[in-house]
Amino acid sequence: MDDEIIIAGVDEAGRGPLAGPVFAAAVILDPLRPIVGLADSKVLSASKRDSLYILIKEAALSWSIAEASVEEIDELNILQATLLAMQRAVNGLPIQPDEVLVDGNRLPKLSMPAQAIVKGDSKVQAISAASILAKVERDKLMVDYHQNYPDFAFHLHKGYGTKQHLAEIEQFGFLAVHRKTFNPVRTLLMRQGKL
Repeated sequence: MDDEIIIAGVDEAGRGPLAGPVFAAAVILDPLRPIVGLADSKVLSASKRDSLYILIKEAALSWSIAEASVEEIDELNILQATLLAMQRAVNGLPIQPDEVLVDGNRLPKLSMPAQAIVKGDSKVQAISAASILAKVERDKLMVDYHQNYPDFAFHLHKGYGTKQHLAEIEQFGFLAVHRKTFNPVRTLLMRQGKL
């Protein structure tokens, strides 16, 4: 293992939704313990993601999951908050990688060499693994949100701006977990004179 370059894959989940933090994960896979079935989390079923989530945590050399809060998203903007979550995920790895491969076209500030790979979650296994950890972790939080705010079907729409979610905001107003800089929440706040 000494002469092998240690590579971490990094990906995020939850850039687009109207509610909740943005999550990021960093994963260093173990070449001696390959994980079958890794793919971009978006193309996998929820049950497949859940079983891979457990496998990745067991078989990876190192993994870390981090987030940037709703407040940070509203303060910094979603791109900067996403990069911050990615930076936290990498910095949280118990083993520091020699190189980091990040899904997308932007890089967080890191202390080691890094490379952005567009569609990396479907090209690089470590990034696929990171996308699965970030997505499953975020989905778990959405289920918790539904239990805390039963008027909102977070377990179904996961905070995305679906017709159902928009109708819920219209009917029940917005919650502390909603991103105030995202429309239609922003428009609602402006209408109510709260922005």
